[in-house]
Amino acid sequence: MPGIIGKKIGMTSVFSADGKNLPCTVIEAGPCVVTQIRTVEKDGYAAVQLAYDDIKEKHASKPLKGHFEKAGTTPKRKLVEFKDFDTTKLKLGDTITVADLDLDLSEGKIDWVDVTGISKGKGFQGVVKRHGFSGVGDRSHGQHNRLRHPGSLGASSWPSRVFKGMKMAGRMGGDRVKVLNLQVIKIIPENNLILVKGSVPGAKGSYVIVED
Repeated sequence: MPGIIGKKIGMTSVFSADGKNLPCTVIEAGPCVVTQIRTVEKDGYAAVQLAYDDIKEKHASKPLKGHFEKAGTTPKRKLVEFKDFDTTKLKLGDTITVADLDLDLSEGKIDWVDVTGISKGKGFQGVVKRHGFSGVGDRSHGQHNRLRHPGSLGASSWPSRVFKGMKMAGRMGGDRVKVLNLQVIKIIPENNLILVKGSVPGAKGSYVIVED
């Protein structure tokens, strides 16, 4: 299976076979339900829509209630389409779990995944934190109030405006981020858990997309 929807549980660390302490992120991946199958003949492209995480029926709109009833499942919170599924082997209502990801962690083998999530929101930040500006290095000569300021934004005579794309202070975070080639350290299929080496974008409890 090419991918699955999950939830970031948090971070921990595990010991490898050679005794190294590896930082890792715990992801609860699935179980997901097939709620729609796109076909080239009907939709112009082939894809499978997966749904994850139950919600109360009163929190789902009427169109979504009908959509989930057609698939024979309860209302879900997160819907994602995957394009590389084999649509001939799936039908509405099928359940996709961690075991279906075809990850091979037998002795001596390493598997990798890509993880997509929404990064933590940082609010309104200045250019030093947002863009990595160094600030003023020399704090002498009475520079008491310009240490972290952005500096000049452009000439006043021409073009008498600020060019588009100028790096300035503003809202930071809350962006869709994809981290490539994260090593899978361990799989706990009975609990639908995947442990990947390193960090993944998002806060605890946020949704992530794990792609093989």
